[in-house]
Amino acid sequence: MILPEVRDPRFITIRRGGTLTDSDHYLLALWAAACAEHVLHHFESAKPADSRPRHAIEQARAWARGEITMSQSRAAGGHAMAAARDLSGAARHAAYAAGQAGVVAHVAAHELGAAAYAIKAARAAAPEGEGESAGRLECRWQRDQLPDAIRDLVLDDQRLRNDICWSVFDS
Repeated sequence: MILPEVRDPRFITIRRGGTLTDSDHYLLALWAAACAEHVLHHFESAKPADSRPRHAIEQARAWARGEITMSQSRAAGGHAMAAARDLSGAARHAAYAAGQAGVVAHVAAHELGAAAYAIKAARAAAPEGEGESAGRLECRWQRDQLPDAIRDLVLDDQRLRNDICWSVFDS
């Protein structure tokens, strides 16, 4: 479970009683998509004919551009997570990262799930003994991709939810 028991109002849109603007919601989705896409090759090398995770990433971006509905992006995210179920290791984590990116349109706080699963994929794909280092590099890469407008929000979210996200943000 990567979501807190009590939802952070900073990840709830203004129209639903929180403080998240639509523009920041879109940036969270785009950042989550970038995190997922960065490790997608781990899934695609295991299941080259299965396009569900790539489609979820594409749908997250399409939602952020206003081209599809939240429900379409959320459904694609669910399909990507289904693609992970019979896999293990880096391929599984990469598919889950894509799925989490797809559902950011529905619940913005899934942005951290995409990042955390991407870090898990990088760790799992690394040669023996190099997983922690690979995870730190992935986390740094992700942080370098953060738009200024959401940087402080995401970094604080990583600090607050690190324990429920397998402590992958300890870098």
